[in-house]
Amino acid sequence: MGQQQKIGARLGAGLAIVVLAGLGSVSPATAAAAPQEGLGHHTTPAQPYKGNPDTSDWLGSYVVGGEHVWCVQFAFLAPDSDEQYQPGETLRTKWGTELAPTVAADISYLLLRYAGTTSADQSAALAHLLHSWTAAPQTPDQLAPTNDFRHIAYDADFHLAKLPPGARAAVDALRADATANHGPWTAKVTAPTTPQLIGTPADWTIAVRNAAGAGLADVPVTVTLTDATLADGKATGAPRTPGNGKDLTVSVIPTGPNPTVRISVDSPADRPVVRQAIQVDTQRIVSTGGEKKLTAEVTTKARPAPGVVKVTKVSESTGAGIAGVALRLTGADRTKPAVDQDGKPLVGADGAPVVLVTGTDGTVAVANLAAPQEICVIEVGPPPGFDENFDPAEPPAACGTVGPGATLALKVANVPNAPRVPVAVPAGDQLTPVAAGSVRRLIPPAAVFAVCGLLTMLAGAGGLLLRRRITRRR
Repeated sequence: MGQQQKIGARLGAGLAIVVLAGLGSVSPATAAAAPQEGLGHHTTPAQPYKGNPDTSDWLGSYVVGGEHVWCVQFAFLAPDSDEQYQPGETLRTKWGTELAPTVAADISYLLLRYAGTTSADQSAALAHLLHSWTAAPQTPDQLAPTNDFRHIAYDADFHLAKLPPGARAAVDALRADATANHGPWTAKVTAPTTPQLIGTPADWTIAVRNAAGAGLADVPVTVTLTDATLADGKATGAPRTPGNGKDLTVSVIPTGPNPTVRISVDSPADRPVVRQAIQVDTQRIVSTGGEKKLTAEVTTKARPAPGVVKVTKVSESTGAGIAGVALRLTGADRTKPAVDQDGKPLVGADGAPVVLVTGTDGTVAVANLAAPQEICVIEVGPPPGFDENFDPAEPPAACGTVGPGATLALKVANVPNAPRVPVAVPAGDQLTPVAAGSVRRLIPPAAVFAVCGLLTMLAGAGGLLLRRRITRRR
């Protein structure tokens, strides 16, 4: 708006204000440049006022220094594309009065959320709303066409009627959005309530809320982690709140004992801050609302994941599991109890290190052990059939170190008793032990005499046969 005025001549000393999306310092121009329209719509005819050379009005952004800006002081000169600016003051109305707090909050919010729009309808709607709030008539006579550009007010109804349907719908949408979601915002990060385990992901909650306490949709959040990473392994990220306005959930993996999550959010400023143009009669500008940084930080504790010990009791000769065997669970010194994930000693009712009993398959397991930790299992007493080689002073045992989140497998073997071979004994016989596992047979007297007689008979018959052979040879 005022483009023809700018091209023709600068008319008197006036004040103009523009809203700039993300504009920082602008490099000094080496030559004058014409205003450059950005996104928006032309409306015809232009609102009449004294000395207006334009036949149509431009509702939308201008491009200054490569960025899109929106005029907020109706009828003043449009900015050149290379205008130079310096720091200014808080945004006021065209009449120099202070904006109502809710209006200032609405402007800051819309600039934060829509200054980067690529929609011509949204850009035109933003320009219309800014003029409506900053150049509204204070008295009816300020709408009279006899006023010059300094004293003419913005006729909101006149311009709204000339906008295309899409832009009119955008006006309603942006106004409702600003009313519902303007600042001041709040930002909060919450750690999980469950114990945190190093190397195990858990969900942290990030809440960004508007002045009414409702969640805000699609807000970028800068996340910085210490002693932790995001799911992608990085210590920083920039997720956005969900489109439905619910709280943002971020998966965090602790890597050390003190995982910390810090967040930073650009929120709308309470009041936009303008910048003053160096060139006389050129509109002033406002950054994207003068964003206000919201930060929050939470630290919690994390510990290594617990370990598991699985013990198998077997026969050394066959490898088969032995059920019902009592095993005492201790620390490395084989005297003190092992400890669980909470640091509590694992003891029985008697206060001594807990005793485990193998199941039908010869195994028993203990979970939720603090890790890393050296663990020992010691046999309390021999199972039946394995007592001969059991030494109470040096009972079968096994030790090892259980790691975080790992399972330590321990095996305790027993040497079975020596087998005893059964021997058949006739009735009336007696056995005299000679050594373990062997016997000696005692022969009854009657049997001895029978054997001797048989031997005598055989000897006599042999002598007779010998004599006969000798006789024949003769």
